[in-house]
Amino acid sequence: MEDLAASNPAESPASTPAPEVAAAPPRPRRIPNLLHLLLFLVITFFAFVFCEGILLGLHTHDLFETMQNQRLQLFVNIGAWIVALGASALVFPLLWHRSFASGVSWNFRRKHLVLIAAGLALGFIFQGASSLLPVPKSMPIEQIFNTPGIIWTLVLFGTLIAPVFEEMLFRGFMLPGIAIAVDYLRLPKSVEALDAWRVSDCFSMPALITSSLITSVCFASIHAPQLGFSWPAVSLLVCVSLVLCFIRIRQRSVAASTIVHACYNFSVFLTLFATTGGFRHMDRM
Repeated sequence: MEDLAASNPAESPASTPAPEVAAAPPRPRRIPNLLHLLLFLVITFFAFVFCEGILLGLHTHDLFETMQNQRLQLFVNIGAWIVALGASALVFPLLWHRSFASGVSWNFRRKHLVLIAAGLALGFIFQGASSLLPVPKSMPIEQIFNTPGIIWTLVLFGTLIAPVFEEMLFRGFMLPGIAIAVDYLRLPKSVEALDAWRVSDCFSMPALITSSLITSVCFASIHAPQLGFSWPAVSLLVCVSLVLCFIRIRQRSVAASTIVHACYNFSVFLTLFATTGGFRHMDRM
């Protein structure tokens, strides 16, 4: 009797209909796109306004002097970039249905020594090449080095915070965003081609080359004012950025290009430290 009862669908507990479970939204594969890049820039802008507002609120006695103070503005940049990265880590997972690190392909690789050596070598090669090119002996970026009490803060900023933010912006958002747009424009005009493209996360070689070039020009352009718009120096920086793009693409990792970038910057400060007697004689630059 027990066997019959168990086999009777009308009386069996297994016959109770299971509650319907809502299907999880599909995880977008083509990320970050150009709209995500724009959102990241908007978040960064408001983070900067927020941090600048806090600074001016604490120094209401002389707003103009505060905004011209290189040391204080450096702290504004540090705060703004940290706030922007923190806010992005909260916002973008809601759009991507995956973690922020996964979305930007952080993908930390265990090749520390190789990446560190590559970054240091890249920095020393850049400095050696700069000495052979007709670049100005004095550049605007040197003015901030001469600001009293700022050099060690600048070293920490340049080797830890700036590489993370810049790599996230240029190699994390811009590089894939432009590549996605280029591949979309190159698609055959058919539904089948569009469907195949949507379910894949691969990029074509023309898209990666185009994106790397545009990204590198943008990367060098934001540093051009610091270099006094010296086009030989800016051109070298384009080449540095292309190397960083290659590492990001080859390793599928923004963390890898960030380590190389950080060590590249560190090599510059290391050379400056050696030539100025431990930052005590900045007139030797």
